[in-house]
Amino acid sequence: MSRPTMETVAEHAGVSRALVSLVMNNSSKVSETKRQAVLHAAEQLGYRPNLHARNLAQARTKTLGMIINDIHNPFFAEVVYGVEAAADDYGFDVLILNGGRDAERERRAVETHLQFQVEALILVGPKLDDDDIVRASAVVPTVVVASGRDYPGADTITTDEERGAALAVQHLVQLGHTDIVHIDGAANISSRARSHGYEKAMRSLGLEPRTLRGGDDEADAEAAIVDLAETDSMPTAIFAFNDLVAAGALSTLEAAGLRVPDDVSVVGYDNTFIAELNHMSLTTINQPRHQMGQLAIRTVLERIEDNRTEPTHIDLAPTLSVRRSTAPPRKA
Repeated sequence: MSRPTMETVAEHAGVSRALVSLVMNNSSKVSETKRQAVLHAAEQLGYRPNLHARNLAQARTKTLGMIINDIHNPFFAEVVYGVEAAADDYGFDVLILNGGRDAERERRAVETHLQFQVEALILVGPKLDDDDIVRASAVVPTVVVASGRDYPGADTITTDEERGAALAVQHLVQLGHTDIVHIDGAANISSRARSHGYEKAMRSLGLEPRTLRGGDDEADAEAAIVDLAETDSMPTAIFAFNDLVAAGALSTLEAAGLRVPDDVSVVGYDNTFIAELNHMSLTTINQPRHQMGQLAIRTVLERIEDNRTEPTHIDLAPTLSVRRSTAPPRKA
């Protein structure tokens, strides 16, 4: 069975094809009687406007391309929720591709989006080189979320990650901890800022920083925790690069017979949904993920709809979310 067209709707309603087109485009030049006749005919025939053809005629796709660093990490998923909710409010669709923590895969994803003629790119925690991002921003409006850096021509949305790390250290010191280890994010784009914030805060409080190599997820915490246990250098508190690393630390500590927070306090970063799970109850640094996604849409729409040309850089303030994974250190 063939799909109904404007011609079949026009014939069914007894009007011209041009009038059907005016109705489908919400023109005010059509009388209410004829509008209702056309809409009634369209409903009876099951006609739906061809949005793809309409957008091509207007040189628009109403589609945004989004690339996330790692679909496994709930931080990125929660940014996506904010992007999709805001995009829907403005009638835009979002095509989402997973970079898989691989720069080459992200380059291919950028090219795929450009071939689909997206109207803007949203890159969340990209692994791409700076030059790749600059080249992309020269083709379409580009906003980079959670990178911690600025790029010529691109908009950026981030949080003050050095400040976030300092909040974690200050919280633990206020509880009475002085031996605080940081499990870093290794090659992650945000690792340097968080590590620097931790080290700076420790030294400002007269404490010696101790940073161990970690990574992005649960497995990356295990080697660091095992090393601490085997060398009998377990601290009284751990500041993890993100909530996934913190979750890995919690499970590895438990396997080693250590209790959180009785033996070791743990602080994460991001405040993703896993931090709120009752068996985790993780103290963590909050990044406003949903708001970051909403702001990404706002910035690209300023480019698309308002013709803004100068880059904008938004730096949000992190906050501390205290739960049950931190407590004063146990007395010897």
